Amino acid sequence: MQNFTLQEIQCFDAVVREGGFQAAAALLNRSHAAVFAAIAKLEDNLGVALFDRTGYRVALTDAGRSFHRKAQSLIGEMEALQLHARQLAMGEETHLRVILGDACPLNDGLQLLSGFFANCHTTRLDLHFETIGGPCERLLEDEADLILHWIDKSDSRLEWIDLGTHSFVPVVAPGFLPFAPTGSITPEQMRGLTQCIIRDTARVPKLNYYIVEGAPQCTVADHPMRREVILRGMAWGHLPHFMIEEDLRDGRLLSITGEYFPGVEVALVAARRRDRPHGPIANRLWDHIGACAPDLQKR
Repeated sequence: MQNFTLQEIQCFDAVVREGGFQAAAALLNRSHAAVFAAIAKLEDNLGVALFDRTGYRVALTDAGRSFHRKAQSLIGEMEALQLHARQLAMGEETHLRVILGDACPLNDGLQLLSGFFANCHTTRLDLHFETIGGPCERLLEDEADLILHWIDKSDSRLEWIDLGTHSFVPVVAPGFLPFAPTGSITPEQMRGLTQCIIRDTARVPKLNYYIVEGAPQCTVADHPMRREVILRGMAWGHLPHFMIEEDLRDGRLLSITGEYFPGVEVALVAARRRDRPHGPIANRLWDHIGACAPDLQKR
């Protein structure tokens, strides 16, 4: 077996992803003949057929499928190396894209970031707010460098720093319920009452948190607006405890936490891509968050 080139691997991957030589050639901005020749040379060097060409469209052979799985990791490493080289050539980043999620207390998030960016005048903070699945979707689509939110910790593409947990409590205003506010309220009892929910900013929403199916809904953009709607007796819903602690203590809001509406504990983290290189400013911010994390976890 002879050595193969990275260009041949790129042609091979393009044919697989695009489903044909002509489409792969257009993607790579190369001629059909050049792509065809690269694949033929790759197969010759490997000594195996990667594609079955007997049908109307080319299809991977078993050997081709196996080789492509390995090739994808090589291509990923190459793309990461190219990105790292661009970052080295640029020096320190001119801006960082950070997303505050709805699970992050605004004061804590801004205090954490201001403690860093107050002494980092050459890098602009590009700060956004997203809800529910939006923060992680932006991160995985390379539209954010860092998020302060919750994540799926089983996702190997991500690394994180724990920042503590926050509870979300189902609440109503006094007089909203047509029955006693006890811990044994069922979804059937709540189905006829308006529920206030937050719009998911994910382009492809995948999760449906705390929603009573079939209940009328009032939709808002964030927790402060949801709090105002609930306080005015327009709907019920879940709110973060850090936002309504005084409301609960003073009786402006009533918890209906119980067997069927237990509330939820959310693990707040700072998260970024593990499978992407990060510039010097991003790494210093990461270290800053790591140093501050123990204090945030105590709150």
